Amino acid sequence: MFDSGVGGLTVLKSVRNAYDKVDIVYLGDTARVPYGIKSKETIITYAKESAQFLLSQNVDMILIACNSVSANAIDILQNMLDVPVIGVIDAGVKAALKISKTKHVGVIGTTATIKSKAYQDLLEASNIKTYAKACPLFVPIVEEMLINTDISKKAVEFYLRDFKSLKQIDTIILGCTHYPLLEEDIKDFLDINLVSSCDSIVSSIEDIVKNEGDSTTEFYFTDVSENTTMLLEYIMGKKYDIKSISVETLSNLAKA
Repeated sequence: MFDSGVGGLTVLKSVRNAYDKVDIVYLGDTARVPYGIKSKETIITYAKESAQFLLSQNVDMILIACNSVSANAIDILQNMLDVPVIGVIDAGVKAALKISKTKHVGVIGTTATIKSKAYQDLLEASNIKTYAKACPLFVPIVEEMLINTDISKKAVEFYLRDFKSLKQIDTIILGCTHYPLLEEDIKDFLDINLVSSCDSIVSSIEDIVKNEGDSTTEFYFTDVSENTTMLLEYIMGKKYDIKSISVETLSNLAKA
């Protein structure tokens, strides 16, 4: 699986909890995070490079643990690759449809995800009234390990204050895999149901993944900082060895 940074680790943790024997390779493109403020063309390029690297590791399936890529590049990867490619958006939508009683659902995500209307289109196809908001600062706040601080709380208030007056909304989709790490801050500000793909992704892959393997978990990052190491341990609950891979190597693999 791959993500623009550490946010996809929330997805990995859910998958690992459900499948304790499968072998997992995780790629975090921390050198180029965040993806959500970049153009669709750039996101597609990065996605192709990440996918080709994972294929070089002999994976049987690719899980896009990134909403920006799932919203903008999943069709291209599915058509390009011979292995199953699964995104995170369908899982989040299905979870919201089960939870929402009022049929009014908020969606927060990166600028690229919100602009794509991937969540809104799926929800509205099921007669759900949607309210979307891009929250571009949330990803760097998480990547900089500023969770549960005055900065994160101010950012939550700044982006989500409009939702406070929309009483008909009973559910908000955390449309970025970084955002579950801000769940406590969001719940402190809004008394509302929160759903994310990391909580529901397991049901999206249960027909593909078998719990077989050697239980290995390999982590590759394009930039390894102290924050990367700390966030990996914070999210996964223990220390892991990290391997570094350069952006140039990813680019060359995609061209080969």
